[in-house]
Amino acid sequence: MLIGCPKEIKPQEFRVGMTPDAAHEAVAHGHKVLIETAAGLGAGFTDDDYRAAGAAIAETAEQVFAEAEMVVKVKEPQAVERKRLRAGQVLFTYLHLAPDPDQTRDLLDSGVTAIAYETVTDRQGGLPLLAPMSEVAGRLAPQVGAWTLQKANGGRGVLMGGVPGVGPARVLVIGGGVVGTHAARIAAGMGAEVTVLDRSLIRLRYLDDVFGGQFRTGYATAGRTADLAREADMIIGAVLIPGAAAPKLISRAQLADLKPGAALVDVAIDQGGCFETSRATTHEDPVYDVDGIMHYCVANMPGAVARTSTLALGNATLPFLLALADKGWRQACADDPHLLAGLNTHAGKLTYAAVGEALGLPVQDPQEALRAA
Repeated sequence: MLIGCPKEIKPQEFRVGMTPDAAHEAVAHGHKVLIETAAGLGAGFTDDDYRAAGAAIAETAEQVFAEAEMVVKVKEPQAVERKRLRAGQVLFTYLHLAPDPDQTRDLLDSGVTAIAYETVTDRQGGLPLLAPMSEVAGRLAPQVGAWTLQKANGGRGVLMGGVPGVGPARVLVIGGGVVGTHAARIAAGMGAEVTVLDRSLIRLRYLDDVFGGQFRTGYATAGRTADLAREADMIIGAVLIPGAAAPKLISRAQLADLKPGAALVDVAIDQGGCFETSRATTHEDPVYDVDGIMHYCVANMPGAVARTSTLALGNATLPFLLALADKGWRQACADDPHLLAGLNTHAGKLTYAAVGEALGLPVQDPQEALRAA
């Protein structure tokens, strides 16, 4: 199979879909790899690194899309990239279709077989290709939130750990999954007073058993969330419904009850955001003000630490990438129901139920799509 990896073109996105190590593994399996020139520079990989791994270098993205049987990326294809996709081609990347009807329509029109990192599952019920970026985003969230809290950036002017005689920042983390756990650990490590809310008692018990003493936990009722939000200097939105649009947990009306200059960090923005006033921003212009409340809603947070993120993502995606290349997508998905869970579109049909529910579109059962293919 010819595997193509174009340079990411989303603003301030420095990650790359394949590392030189991944290219080397694919070549060792008998495949051809085509990397767009300079695709890896943002993550610290040169064209010579890829050449040494056995990959060929393409001068343009058009060449990569035109020649590749499978396109491997990091972020969802942008509008110009979607025009280059075609039926019979496999796209393997993050998609986040639920809040993005334009992308969904373009993928369906192209006929491409699109497999989304964020909906691939594992035997434990986890999301193995989303987890590494969730870990990065979770660890970044208190860091960027602390920056947002600085007065020069529009925030309250509160130091995360306080100083002797002055209390620390109060941080509310909504969601106790991978993002929330890592966010709470880092925020607590910075000296903040942290509370994590979740609706799973099993998860809350786990957090208390493993991290008891580092931060507090609570059950996430609407009333409890509202009470703690009023007291918080920073609120980190870390909720996830796999493949579906994120629920809105803080309404615009509630902003009036928050502390002036409080920071909202919405890590769920890829799935539409979990605050009603959230809208996607970029690393170039990450923060905006709504009613005196500062919002940090960068849609590709891990891109800020591109090398760490690329290596972490590459470690997770490589086994699936090789399975798709070695067997072809049909046999790979037939052999692995967890990879089949990643199938979002095929031959002009939507194959992921949560996306169909969010966008009001008909959905073909992925098993049916597999049989038809």
